[in-house]
Amino acid sequence: MRTALFAGQPDRVPLLELSIDCSIKEKFLGRPVRNLRDEIDFFARAGYDAIKLSPLMDINPDHREPREDWRTTDSLEFNRDRVWAPEGAGMITSIEELESYRWPLPQEIDYSPFETAAKLLPPGMKIIGQYGDIFTWAWTLMGFETFSLALVDNPQLVARMMSTLGALITDMFATMADFQEVGALWYSDDLAFKTGLLVSPQVLRSHLFPWMKKISQLCVKRGIPFIYHSDGKLDQVMDDLLDCGINALHPIEPQAMNIRELKREYGGQICLVGNVDLEYTLTRGTPQEVAAETLALICDVGPGGGYCMSSSNSIPAYVPFANYQAMIETTLQHGWYPLD
Repeated sequence: MRTALFAGQPDRVPLLELSIDCSIKEKFLGRPVRNLRDEIDFFARAGYDAIKLSPLMDINPDHREPREDWRTTDSLEFNRDRVWAPEGAGMITSIEELESYRWPLPQEIDYSPFETAAKLLPPGMKIIGQYGDIFTWAWTLMGFETFSLALVDNPQLVARMMSTLGALITDMFATMADFQEVGALWYSDDLAFKTGLLVSPQVLRSHLFPWMKKISQLCVKRGIPFIYHSDGKLDQVMDDLLDCGINALHPIEPQAMNIRELKREYGGQICLVGNVDLEYTLTRGTPQEVAAETLALICDVGPGGGYCMSSSNSIPAYVPFANYQAMIETTLQHGWYPLD
């Protein structure tokens, strides 16, 4: 995987996902997934070269409530709930509220999953250290409407929010990078709809991309790849992302970007990670359709390397298990170099 993430040609097309629902893992293993040992067992047996781990951090340690009732809960994946984000007024709507907000202290951030996994990894397997959302946490804590208005009415609030979050999250990546078992860092932060960016590119250039460059520099220092995830249409900032130092882009949402065009334009510069369609093929298609789309991606995007097989976002519970199997089995069978 390391070779592919550095845009080279490995021995085979690697498998890589941002998240896989616990129910899928349990069907694969034929038993419950109760702990990190089970998680590692799943990824090793399913053909992955690494397990993705994140620090355990409560961004809201004092449990402040937003100004609007926005919470709802639903099954997502192992030991997690789904929470809808505030659209109007969040927890921080002014400089005064920002100054009184208590952020998590370094000693309150739990890296024990990394310590535990380091003792359990089979030979050759690595950890991918993942966190993100400097931009997303900013608008989530403020509420998207408040955040959007503040870009014009209170730019100092936005600047201070993202600076505070940037420093906090970059420090988390620095700690993750200190673990020798970490073989890559993965920053995730959704910046776009299917049709374009959520905000002006200049907002990202001013407040987000400088922090991404700092995370990239951590990777350069360790000699490990830097993976970036964002859904949506990123055409306006592709050159900015390259300038940030990303080595791999995930998931290249097919309704927003053409992975084959990206291969022609950026092949050899970055690794492309994706993009079996989650809107139809993986969720409502047949295993035969999944296998055909997977094989087409291997044949069209895999040549020369710099490609990892993935869904176009993640593997949620509503992906039929047979479809998930079809994707990984097709990759493991047909993804060996030289490609047929």
